[in-house]
Amino acid sequence: MIAPSTHVRVARPSRDLAAAERFYVTGLGLDVLWRTTEHVPGEHDLLMVGPPAGAWHFELTHDPARPLEPTPTVDDLFVIYLGTPIDEAVIDQLVAAGGTRVAAHNSYWDQYGVTIADPDGYRLVLCSRSWST
Repeated sequence: MIAPSTHVRVARPSRDLAAAERFYVTGLGLDVLWRTTEHVPGEHDLLMVGPPAGAWHFELTHDPARPLEPTPTVDDLFVIYLGTPIDEAVIDQLVAAGGTRVAAHNSYWDQYGVTIADPDGYRLVLCSRSWST
């Protein structure tokens, strides 16, 4: 059975793991939970980011021998429900770390948050609402 404490990993390809790290760690404030430290032939390079002791994390992958081109759509969203107004300094930090502020495809996210494309074009939404079930 899937419990609220079940760990979740979301994996995405990245063109550039260093750029992804700048965005998610320097810009968003997540921690590096794991990374490969050297390329191993036949294996892909990876970077795992997330909150310390969290029940979820992102795994960003890059296969130098057979790189995948990220193919994000306007609805590929990573939404963080902050429950507070969005701090403009955080938006500035994300843009300085390689993100691009964009209009949301669904106007709901513009009404209740800010959408920023990461260096690979995937969209991060910082939502001012709280998550409730």
